[in-house]
Amino acid sequence: MSVQPGWYVDPADPETRRYWDGEGWLGAPIPVDATPPDGPPPPEPPPVPVAQAAPDAAATNAGWPPHAGSGPAAGHGVPQGHGAPSPHGPQPGPGWEPQAGPPGWSPQAGPPGWTPQGAPPGWSPQGVPPGWPGRPPEPRPHGLRLAGYGRRFAARLIDFTIVFALNAVVNGWFVWRLIEEMLPYWREVFRRAFAGDTSTDNLPQIGEQAGLLQVVILLIATALWLAYEVPAMASHGQTFGKRVMRIRAVPLAADQPLGFARAFGRWTTMGLPTLLWYCAGLGLILQLVDALSPLFDHPLRQALHDKRVQTVVVEVPASPAPAPSNDDQPSGDTP
Repeated sequence: MSVQPGWYVDPADPETRRYWDGEGWLGAPIPVDATPPDGPPPPEPPPVPVAQAAPDAAATNAGWPPHAGSGPAAGHGVPQGHGAPSPHGPQPGPGWEPQAGPPGWSPQAGPPGWTPQGAPPGWSPQGVPPGWPGRPPEPRPHGLRLAGYGRRFAARLIDFTIVFALNAVVNGWFVWRLIEEMLPYWREVFRRAFAGDTSTDNLPQIGEQAGLLQVVILLIATALWLAYEVPAMASHGQTFGKRVMRIRAVPLAADQPLGFARAFGRWTTMGLPTLLWYCAGLGLILQLVDALSPLFDHPLRQALHDKRVQTVVVEVPASPAPAPSNDDQPSGDTP
C-alpha cells in the first residue's frame, strides 16, 4: 500500500505528527494538537561541524588498532573480540567499520528493515533478524489502539441479532409460506427414517413455489442488512453493535468518515454472499472465512472486507469526564 504524502500521527510517538513524503519521514516532529503547515516542513539547517582532535598517528594507519608502544596502555585500547574502540583509547581512523552486530547492521540504520524514525500509519517492522531483543511495537493507526477480536465479535453478534429481528418482522410471512411448501416432503422423510425405511419411492413433491420463496427471502434479508449497516458505517464508521462495544472502522489513509463508496465496498465482501446461501450454504462458508480472517492477519488485524477498501477497526477512546460545575458554589466575592 502506498500512503499519500502528508502530515500523520507518528506511530513511534503518538503525541507528535510528522510529514510523510511517500517514502520516508521528513523534518522534525510537531505536537499532535498543533496545526501542521501546508506542504512539507522547511529543510533543517546542516549541523555545525565540531572541531576534532588530531588522531593518533598510529590510529590513522590502515592497520588499526594502534601499534604496540603507542596509544593507551593495555586494557584501554580495543578489547579483543569487540567491534568498537574503548572510550578511553584513541578514536578509529578513516575506513574503520564495526565488527559486531547481525549481518547488514550499521550503527546509523539499525538492523535490516528497521526504521528508527517511525513509519506511516499502520506500519510494522519487517525483516527483523531472529533473536532481535524485544517484540515489535503494536501499530496504532492515527494514534488509536487496534480493536481486539473479542470486541469485534461481540459487536457483530449484536448487529446480527438486530438484523435477525428485522427479518422476523419483514420476512416472517414468506418463511411461513416456505415451511408450508416443504413440510409434507420432510414430514414423510422423517417418518420413514424413524421406521427404518430407506426407500425414496412415492415421496410427496416439494411445492412449486418453494424455490421462488427461498430467493425472495434471501433478497429481503440481504436488503435489510444493507440498509442497516451501510448508511451507519458511511457516516460514523459504527453500527449499533460497534457503538456499544466502543469500536469503529476508519480508513488507513486518514482518520475520517468512510463515505458511502468505501462503506458499500466493505459490506459487499461479507453481505452479498448471503445470496449464495441458496447454493448449498456456499455463502455462509464465505462469510465464516471472512469473520475469522482477523485472527490470522498481522499486524493490523484486518478482515477480508477491511483489506478490500483499506480500513482498520480501532478502539474509541473514552470521553473525558466533564468538569465540575461551579454554579452551586459561592462566588467568594465580597457582598
